[in-house]
Amino acid sequence: MLKKTKPGVNRREFVKGTSSALVLAAASTVFPTFAIGAQAKVKLGVLLPFSGTYAKLGSHILDAMKMRIAQNGGKLGGRSVDYVVIDSEMKVKESTSRTNKLMQKEKADFLIGPVHSGIGMNMARMVKNKKVILVVPNAGANQITGQFCAPNIFRTSFTSWQTAFPAGKAMLKAGHKKVVLLYWNYAFGKQTATAFQESFLAGGGKIVADMPTPFPKTEFQSFFTKVAALKPDAVFTFYSGGGAIKFMKDYAAAGLQGKIPLWGTFLTEGTAKAAGSASEGIISTLHYSSELRNATNQKFKVDFKKASGDNADVFAIQGYDAGSLLIQGMQAVRGDTGAHKDLIMAMENSVIDSPRGEMSFSKSHNPIQNIYLREVRGGKNEVIGIAEKALADKAVGCKA
Repeated sequence: MLKKTKPGVNRREFVKGTSSALVLAAASTVFPTFAIGAQAKVKLGVLLPFSGTYAKLGSHILDAMKMRIAQNGGKLGGRSVDYVVIDSEMKVKESTSRTNKLMQKEKADFLIGPVHSGIGMNMARMVKNKKVILVVPNAGANQITGQFCAPNIFRTSFTSWQTAFPAGKAMLKAGHKKVVLLYWNYAFGKQTATAFQESFLAGGGKIVADMPTPFPKTEFQSFFTKVAALKPDAVFTFYSGGGAIKFMKDYAAAGLQGKIPLWGTFLTEGTAKAAGSASEGIISTLHYSSELRNATNQKFKVDFKKASGDNADVFAIQGYDAGSLLIQGMQAVRGDTGAHKDLIMAMENSVIDSPRGEMSFSKSHNPIQNIYLREVRGGKNEVIGIAEKALADKAVGCKA
């Protein structure tokens, strides 16, 4: 049955108008939702530290991500990229207004950040089930892809559980059955210690002393005196950055190096050379080593050095892989950020040829990755084995 034409409109004009409308409607189903502004750039809102103690981490993550996107012609899904960068200053309180600025004022398509776990949990709470997609390139708090997990939250780094759980098994295998725990007394340090104990105690190990130290203080001598008196088989730690360097040097100065083996996760990452001979022989479990021999890592190290002037580290590869994740997701939807469900599905199904080795994603959107056993030799974290192959985080509390 034909539609009645409006008064004053003849049949030919009606058919012509209807045909035009049908063409426009068809066009809207063929082209991505950004077609009206075909040159619109993909906006990446970056919240990372670029000042203070952790400035190098932020710059390495961003430099490596930009480098990866540049290798893809500087585009995501055929669209140019606009980077809106804010210094997080590692301040949790300010992260709310800064995240809101990137989401509401800047209208970012993706948020990239942070480094700090406290900021990461805050960002995860804020973006949960929003249209913006959060890609976390460092913060390792279990909750981000655990109780705060959501379809639009991804992580390209690790969880504290993922890096520390394998160490318990590895220490038992090495014959260390009586261990002292030393770690900074804050959320990530405590999560690391708990994850280590989970596997170590289950395998029959014994914790002879659990000694959290005040964060971020670096006065360790009194703790080392206790370690010497206890005479454990080994010490397991969590310290990083400048604190790790001070810890290693003081441990050696206390006469413990070579007598009581020292293990950790991030202890020697980016710090081994600065600690000098004090880092020799320390064993760690982590998802990357610059000494991995795979072709992707060898090329990445050369490219990153050329692009940034710095040596590659775990923070750089996490930024690099964030770039790869964005490339794969946006390519699958041909640059259409409006195809939200399809974009998320493509990102979730991504398999990345990473410098760390092949990496895919769990249902909670945390990396499934190898955890390597590393030993410092000549200032380098040499890979001496795989502590856990293709390890997925438990994602405790995730209901997404």
